[in-house]
Amino acid sequence: MQRPHARSRLKIKSDMDPLHLHTQPGQRPSLAKSKCKPKKSIILITVGSAAIALTIFFVCYTFLLSGRNRRVSLRYSVVIDGGSSGTRVHVFGYRIESGNPVFDFSGGDGYASLKLSPGLSSYAGDPEGASVSVAELVEFAKGRVPKGKLKECEIRLMATAGMRLLDVSVQERILEVTRRVLRSSGFKFRDELASVISGSDEGIYAWVVANHALGSLGGDPLQTTGIVELGGASTQVTFVSSEHVPSEFLRTITYGNVSYRIYSHSFLNLGQDAAHEKLWESLNNLAANSTEKGIVTDPCTPKGYILDKNSTVEGIVLPEESKFTDSLQAAGNFSKCRSAAFNILQEGKEKCHFKHCSIGSTFTPNLRGSFLATENFFHTSKFFGLREKDWLSAMISAGESFCGDDWSKLKVKHPTFKDESLLRYCFSSAYIVSMLHDSLGVALDDQRVEFASEAGEKGIPLDWALGAFILNTATAISDNSGKSRKILLE
Repeated sequence: MQRPHARSRLKIKSDMDPLHLHTQPGQRPSLAKSKCKPKKSIILITVGSAAIALTIFFVCYTFLLSGRNRRVSLRYSVVIDGGSSGTRVHVFGYRIESGNPVFDFSGGDGYASLKLSPGLSSYAGDPEGASVSVAELVEFAKGRVPKGKLKECEIRLMATAGMRLLDVSVQERILEVTRRVLRSSGFKFRDELASVISGSDEGIYAWVVANHALGSLGGDPLQTTGIVELGGASTQVTFVSSEHVPSEFLRTITYGNVSYRIYSHSFLNLGQDAAHEKLWESLNNLAANSTEKGIVTDPCTPKGYILDKNSTVEGIVLPEESKFTDSLQAAGNFSKCRSAAFNILQEGKEKCHFKHCSIGSTFTPNLRGSFLATENFFHTSKFFGLREKDWLSAMISAGESFCGDDWSKLKVKHPTFKDESLLRYCFSSAYIVSMLHDSLGVALDDQRVEFASEAGEKGIPLDWALGAFILNTATAISDNSGKSRKILLE
């Protein structure tokens, strides 16, 4: 560690080299002496430089080796999320410490993802078409898993609400195409690892990753955080309830020595896009059956937007026989849109045979504790510039302003948005208020509900696929090690 100082001393000696000293007239300098000292200095400088170079090389090599060893010690897993609007692959790297899995979702070798559109359900009429996007996602995953670890890296495909809406026979045709791709991928795969998961499972997985991120998984059940997800085709509500929950809505997770009794339900067809489609279909039917002079108004579309038979909202195409041009007019009005959304959410409530039904005829306990509102809840709040803990009253104000504005002005304010994307936000704002406040009973000034896309100090993404990975990995490791500490999902 003293070599840098030795080098500086060498420089001082070379400055005093006898070759630079004056000699007396007539006196010859000693050539032997003058040649010896420079030679010795050069040798010392060379040795010192070599030592420094070796030190730098050793430090760099050690750093690179430690990084390589860290990557070699990582285990990998791949989850493909077959959502309604797109298919996303998640590549996870994790390590084992003291027999327990350690996750790192901050990026690098620990986590990577890629989403492709459209979703698997869009291939209902052409199942073979699903192979292209799945193959591309597989190649992305292979690029992030060391070649020598492919055979031991498990790959799963888990499809959600978009696929749940299809007939079982159509689901199976699409799944069989994806299985064919996954069998030849080089990853560890069995046919049963490609499936359509239940909405309840989807909600549980989202709950797991949220509480893992917040550090509450493994602690007091009543201190956990609930999840409300607003997807495209469905909405999930998942939380620990202190009420009696009918068995068909109750899920139990055991983490370590703690058991969690969780209410979890997926409201199929009540996702943001599916609900908007319901509204448009009902308006289309009214317009198609209206008289010559009858006018039907759409309160969820800003005035000035021209509604015609080619109008679309995220793939929703209205029937050719629609008489929109003559019978349907855009008349953006937040209050009326909110009422229309509420009617959709309460449809079938007369069939409720439980003590309490917040949405339709489905049992829903009173919300307890804090909640994270994710997916389209978050995307809509972000569009309106709301903060994570803004009250629902702020959403009302934003929605009233947007719905009541003229379409031409909205286009100027948001020039980068496509019409079909911009068009959704009047309905979305009204639907969110109607669901959280009018149906689930969240107070307009209640800050227990936070709009979020990530959670915890590390900003872990609130994606249900991460929760599925956590549960499956921890359970597999516990089973293999024979330890009593397990995560069980019932």
